[in-house]
Amino acid sequence: MAIIVGIKFKNTNKVYYFDPKGLTFEENDGVIVETARGPEYATCTIANKEVDDSEIVQPLKPVVRKATDEDLKRLEKNNQDKEHALKVIREKVAEMNINMKLVDAEYTFDRTKLIFYFTAEGRVDFRELVRVLASIFKVRIELRQIYERDDTKMRGALAPCGRPCCCTTHLPDFEKVSIKMAKVQGLSLNPQKISGVCGRLMCCLKYENAYYTETYKLMPKVGSKVKTPDGEGTVESNDLIKQTARVKVMLKDGSFDVRTYALEDMKIGERQSTAEI
Repeated sequence: MAIIVGIKFKNTNKVYYFDPKGLTFEENDGVIVETARGPEYATCTIANKEVDDSEIVQPLKPVVRKATDEDLKRLEKNNQDKEHALKVIREKVAEMNINMKLVDAEYTFDRTKLIFYFTAEGRVDFRELVRVLASIFKVRIELRQIYERDDTKMRGALAPCGRPCCCTTHLPDFEKVSIKMAKVQGLSLNPQKISGVCGRLMCCLKYENAYYTETYKLMPKVGSKVKTPDGEGTVESNDLIKQTARVKVMLKDGSFDVRTYALEDMKIGERQSTAEI
C-alpha cells in the first residue's frame, strides 16, 4: 500500500497519482509538482489516500509543495503573457504565409519554454518561424501540432445535445469510436447526425455500445422466420431498447398482420450477428 494524492492539470480530465512526500493536501489545493518538463502548477483532486500498489505506476513523481501566493501570481502572469504571444505568432504566421491555425499557447510554469498548439491539414515546415519566435521571446519555443478532437477539447464547445462536449467535462482520454457502433445502435449514418463539433464520430456512441452489442446478438435476424404465439412469421425489424421485434404473421383467416412480440415470446431460429455488419 502507498499514500498518494490525485493531481489534475490544465486542459485535462485525467487524474494522475503523485507522492505527497509526507505533506497533507485537501481537494482543490493548488500544488507545484515535478513533471517531465519541469515544475508545473496543478490542482489536487484527491486528498491523501492509501491505494494498493497494483494501482500505481512506479516511480511516482513528487509533489514539491503547496502553491503559494507568489506561485499564483506567476501563473496569472503566464496566462496574461500567453495572449500577447498568440497575437505575435498570428502576425508572424500571416507574414510568412504558413498554412496553420493557432489554437492556444502556454508558458511552462518556470517560463523556460513557450508552447504553441496548432492544427494543419498536413505537415508544416515551421523551422524559420521557431527561430523568429525564439529571438523575440528569448525562451525555448515548441510548436505542437494537434488534431480536431484535441482542438475542441482545449477550446471547449457545446455538443449537438446542447451540453458541453464530453471531452471538456469528464472524459480522461479519447477512446476509439467506429461507424459499426452507430450501425449496431440503428442510428442514421448521416455524418451530420453522428458527428461531434470536431467533425469526428461522437464519443457518446461508445457509452451504451456494450448493451447494444449484446442485445443485438439476442435478437432474431431481420428477414428470418420465428415462431410466435400467433404462428410462424417473418421478422421485419427489431427494437433493441425494448427487446421486441415486429413480425409479419399469417392469421387463421389467411390475412397478414404485423405485430410486435417480446424477445421471450418468440422461438428464434437465426439470430443477428455483429460480424455481418
